Amino acid sequence: MTSPDEKPHERKKVTPLDLLTKKRRGEKIVRLTCYDYPMALLADRAGVDAILVGDSCGMVVAGLKNTVPVTMEEMIYHCKAVSRAVQYAMIIGDLPFLSYQTDIRDAIFNAGRLLKEGGADVVKLEGGQEFAPTVKAISRAGIPVVGHIGITPQSASMSGGFKVQGTDTSTARKLIEDAKALEAAGAFMLTLEGTPDRLAELICRELTIPVTTMGAGPNTDGQTINMYDILGLFDKFTPKFVKKYANLAEVITLALQHYKQEVEQGIYPGAEHTYHMKEEVLKEILEK
Repeated sequence: MTSPDEKPHERKKVTPLDLLTKKRRGEKIVRLTCYDYPMALLADRAGVDAILVGDSCGMVVAGLKNTVPVTMEEMIYHCKAVSRAVQYAMIIGDLPFLSYQTDIRDAIFNAGRLLKEGGADVVKLEGGQEFAPTVKAISRAGIPVVGHIGITPQSASMSGGFKVQGTDTSTARKLIEDAKALEAAGAFMLTLEGTPDRLAELICRELTIPVTTMGAGPNTDGQTINMYDILGLFDKFTPKFVKKYANLAEVITLALQHYKQEVEQGIYPGAEHTYHMKEEVLKEILEK
């Protein structure tokens, strides 16, 4: 939460430099994932550093089985919704599947669309060393890039599904090399998802850029978590690393059941919820 003594005008838009400064000072970075105006408004009011508009919107709000079908148009739509709500947090737009894998020109163009049309501040893409040239090209075009390694949902089927990555020597070394390659290519921040805690801590120490994690333990530069998960609004599955801070699904269901009951019993709408016509107006209408 933001300090109760902090005045709105004292806050400013979070930049990549701000997050690098937080790493240097040993201050934790707080990121949330959300996709819509109401949630983004609340996240921004809570004072989080960054909001990831993830392609996980396909699974969480559209009911898809995975993130692969999500399009650029859908990502731009969700980025727009979030950007209308946010004043302070950094908005990270996710580049969806096939928006950057085909060639570097497409990658730069689509990254630019997330900023120009969607209102994102920076972009995120999945992949390690093989995408270092893409990260470098996007960065050179003036677009800040967040890397993403470990569990990479767009290519999860190639790595055995949504399973912890880097559990043996060879895959752990590969992740360390991937992280260093992305930093060298110009990524200003790294997302590390689903790795053992000691490996995540090691990668965090090896890099000068911030490393925020999902399911990689506490000893990193910060955490990212999905708002729908921690608020108890998404129940298809719950990753081990998710802590539920509320059960809003139950609260909302009870509220809707109460609404249904009052409508059926004629309690709602009451007089206080109704627009009333003056008697003389009604009389005049009836007389005609």
